[in-house]
Amino acid sequence: MDKTNHPKFTLFFMFILCMELLCGSIESLQMWHYFTKPALLISLILFFYSQSKTMPKSARSIILLALIFSLLGDIFLMFVSQSPNYFMLGLLSFFLAHVFYCVIFFRNRNPKNKPIGLITILLIYAFGLFYVMKDYLGDLKIPVVFYIIIILMMVITAFLRREKVSQKSFIFVFIGAILFVISDSILAVNKFYMPLPLSSISIMLTYGLAQFFIVKGLLNQS
Repeated sequence: MDKTNHPKFTLFFMFILCMELLCGSIESLQMWHYFTKPALLISLILFFYSQSKTMPKSARSIILLALIFSLLGDIFLMFVSQSPNYFMLGLLSFFLAHVFYCVIFFRNRNPKNKPIGLITILLIYAFGLFYVMKDYLGDLKIPVVFYIIIILMMVITAFLRREKVSQKSFIFVFIGAILFVISDSILAVNKFYMPLPLSSISIMLTYGLAQFFIVKGLLNQS
């Protein structure tokens, strides 16, 4: 049974996401971006909190921490134009969010899974992306390497849940993890290598859907 079959919340979240896509890409609406962007994670945090009351306390706390650090990352990244320090704070916040996601995913791992093929694909992709950007990272080269490692671990631990949780939970979480990688990849290329057309839309669309699918999947994991 789908424990998150709440069409009203889905419509509400998609409305916020659409508003953020508009406000983040249309200059005349930029001031509303400071409301719509954090509203995405705030709505997910409140939704998860209200729907997870039967979840074990420790698991619930870890997931809430992942969402809270994601919210902090969103807020910090809104102010990168004012100081480069905000980018580092955002990077650190999302790093910690991924650590908490890795912990909760790994708790429900299937020991029989041997994701050698997935790991190989992810490593080839990560090495290729890093090779393209390495000459443009400057002092951020080492932090970016650590961030790449943790987000790859997040995808791998999401995959390890296969056949240990419900199929719906596995699919939602794994899709969310992949979308997270896509979002961060677009952000990295756009910031460090070359500007991409409609980057603000593609980054936030994939990111918003990533968080939505992960939350939906975690609420369906039993």
